[in-house]
Amino acid sequence: MPVSNSRVDDLLPCNPDPSVLDMLAKRRSTPLPLLGGPGPDSQTLEHILRIASRVPDHRKVVPWRFLVFEGRDRDIAAGEISKRFAKNNPLAKPEDVQAEGMKFTRAGVVVGLVSSPDMEHKTPVWEQELTVGAVGQNLLLASNASGFAGVWLTGWMATDPHIHQIFGLSKTERFAGFFHIGTSDNVLKERSRPELSAIVSHWRSDGLSASGDL
Repeated sequence: MPVSNSRVDDLLPCNPDPSVLDMLAKRRSTPLPLLGGPGPDSQTLEHILRIASRVPDHRKVVPWRFLVFEGRDRDIAAGEISKRFAKNNPLAKPEDVQAEGMKFTRAGVVVGLVSSPDMEHKTPVWEQELTVGAVGQNLLLASNASGFAGVWLTGWMATDPHIHQIFGLSKTERFAGFFHIGTSDNVLKERSRPELSAIVSHWRSDGLSASGDL
């Protein structure tokens, strides 16, 4: 689905848009078993990744990069994941081994979000990692707004050293997760959300912090 380039010559301090608020209020990840193809084409994916990269980034470190899995190469990556799972779990049933690799083949496209901090930069690594998390949320939102369903997953493969090596990560990099982007016709059920009264408090100068008084 082709999309037009966003204008960046009319930046404003705020852009009220009820439709965006409505989308955010209804944001919901799609479980992987409910995802299928197609995923975004190359032009649409480029636009999604460009939007995902518009995040707060203290001192413009750019501590992330994207690793895209699609087509035949995605299938080969799925095979590598199956082989690694089998080695890590020698007693696993063949169907379970196959199922691990198939996680990579359900959606149309898989995007690996790589946390790539500059360990020598004066911006703390923690702040850089927060930026990567913001990229991940933007990636989901941009995918949804482009007409695609998606889910952000980690799992054992996100931390496995051999998988890191196969997919070309450096010693200081790690996967923030894998974003499975595709199509789904399923009506999703709402999941539980936190009550604001349990997570919001107001600091007060008298030293008494009041909770839930929104």
